[in-house]
Amino acid sequence: MPRKMAVVPRPIENQIVLIRRQKVLLDSDLAALYGVDVGALNQAVKRNEDRFPTDFVFRLTAEENDVLKSQIVISKSGRGGRRYLPYAFTEHGAIMAAGVLNSPRAVQMSIFVVRAFIRLRETLAAHKALAAKLAELEQRLETHDTAIEEIVRAIRALMTLPDKPRRQIGFRTDTASKPKMLDEGKGTAG
Repeated sequence: MPRKMAVVPRPIENQIVLIRRQKVLLDSDLAALYGVDVGALNQAVKRNEDRFPTDFVFRLTAEENDVLKSQIVISKSGRGGRRYLPYAFTEHGAIMAAGVLNSPRAVQMSIFVVRAFIRLRETLAAHKALAAKLAELEQRLETHDTAIEEIVRAIRALMTLPDKPRRQIGFRTDTASKPKMLDEGKGTAG
């Protein structure tokens, strides 16, 4: 009995790419998630153009496609690759695609896609917060070093002061500087 090879999909966060300063899923990755053919997904988008404004889905330019080919190794056209430029779906476009496909798997996977975009957003926010804290720490270290340098300079300045005769602390024992006592009966110093 032949064994079936289990295909382990790569995490969806790894399929989200940054194009035109937007986090998007390519139509081939989205179709695989929804369990449909890429052509069926793109046909559903074309049939429902009014539901897909340019901030939901857009077609890549040839230059953007070439950059993606070099980054994520998309097969070249003419060798079993695509004949048309791929679509890029934003988070909202991916959800809308699930609605127009209207299959149970598409609905289930749309929830999965939304959660992936949320995790990605949280990760980016955490990195920004960490970067801000690191910058603050570096700034504190710079001011901390400056404060330590000032303390060292002050200590060195104190060490280089000439020795002055120190005033004694406490009671004096010499008799010449003893205050005169008033004579009790006469009221004059004696």
